[in-house]
Order: sequence, then structure tokens, then C-alpha cells
Amino acid sequence: MFERYDVEKMPGHWLLARMGKRVLRPGGRELTAKMIDALSITPDDIVVEFAPGIGSTAQLIFTRKPKNYTGIDQNEEAVKHLASLSANINYSFINENITSSGLPSNSATVVVGEAVLTMQREERKEDIIVEAHRLLQSGGRYALHEIALRPDDIQDGLKDDIQRELSQEIHVNARPLTTHEWTFLLNKCGFGVKKILTNPMHLLKLSRIVRDEGVRGAARIGFNVVTTRHAFKRMIGMRNVFNKYEHHMSAISIIAVKE
Repeated sequence: MFERYDVEKMPGHWLLARMGKRVLRPGGRELTAKMIDALSITPDDIVVEFAPGIGSTAQLIFTRKPKNYTGIDQNEEAVKHLASLSANINYSFINENITSSGLPSNSATVVVGEAVLTMQREERKEDIIVEAHRLLQSGGRYALHEIALRPDDIQDGLKDDIQRELSQEIHVNARPLTTHEWTFLLNKCGFGVKKILTNPMHLLKLSRIVRDEGVRGAARIGFNVVTTRHAFKRMIGMRNVFNKYEHHMSAISIIAVKE
């Protein structure tokens, strides 16, 4: 996937995928699993996933055997890959922008979005959450998995530094919020927060990579990084920013309900 993109310029999550990393979420496989458990997906559920990427969460959702699943991703190459993940005719992926999928209102019981909102400017964050609200039936569950800044009263200057340096290294306009700000935004868009889960922001720490990818997977990623031009420099740059601000960033998952 993503072969045509320049390693020096591609967004950080695409770089990680190209290096062989399958788990691309801030809180790792552990936080995603806790989020899916908290959603209590059943065979009666109709699930929509925003930006499923390489499909690791989609495959976890499939084990819960929902009645219907639709993944929406604007990357054409990703959708071609995702289409091979399941032969179930009720599970599908569409190549569209999240907010213009064409799916009907009040048609889903669960919406999932991971590492989607952090990368958006403030008004775009709200647009995506409003779209989740539109898609969900009354009482439907919305789960997000993003990066949170801490503490809630973090100084504006430090917040600006983190956002600027993250954006420079991952080549995406990263704008993480505090837990209070995430909650406020969900409430503003018509959701009630039911559960908050957190995990350290250790995406590129070796111990997390081994837990998420296994020893063979971690070795494969390491080999790809050192043998791909410019990849090592990019990876070190991203890891340095994560390490520099690890006491002011965490992974967060929030389970909210449409009110």
C-alpha cells in the first residue's frame, strides 16, 4: 500500500503502514480492544467505521458478528486492500469522504472512529462528530480513540508547542485536545459521555511495538525502517516528539451515546 508516496513527505501514519506497522492507533491494540469491549457490539448492531485504514479494528469488529458493517475511507488504495478482509456480503467499504458518504440518517447503532479527529482543525472535528450523530439512531453509541493533552489546564504556550511540533514531524495538522475539551465537543454535538479510557502515548516505544505487532512484526518493521531511504530519520523525528511530550500526551478513548 501507498507505494507511490514519497517517504519524506507522506503522513506519519502512512509511513508506519508502509514500514509494516499494522496497529496505528495512539493507545495501541490494548486500548482499541478495551474500546470494542466497552461498545458491547452484538449481532443486532449496524456498525459504521470512519477511516478504517489497514483494517485492524475492522477485523476486531468482525469477530463480534454485527448485522452490518460499513467502513468509509477516502484513500482509494486503502479501500482496495480493505475489501479483501471479509467475504460477508453485509460487510463493505466505500471510498468516500467521511462527511459525504451518502449513508442515510439514523441508520447505524454504532459508529467508530480512531485517529481521525486529532488530525483535523477545530471546525472539521465538529463536522465529523455531527456526521456521527446524524448516522446514529437515538441511543446509538459513538466511540473515538484519539490523542489527549494533559492536564486539562495545560498552558496555551505548551499546547501550541506540542501541536506545532507534532504537525511538523508527522506531516499532518495534528491538533489534540484535552480530555475536558473532547468531552465538551461531544456534548456540544448532542452526545452524552458514558465512559473514558486512557493508555500511555507509547506508539513508537519498542515495548508497545512488540506487544502490538509481536516479535516478528517488530523485527520486520525495524528491517524496513533501516533499509528504506529517509524512513529512519522520519521515525526518529516522530519518536523524539512523542518522548519529549509523553508526560503531556496520552491516548484516549471515549464512549458516547446519542441523546
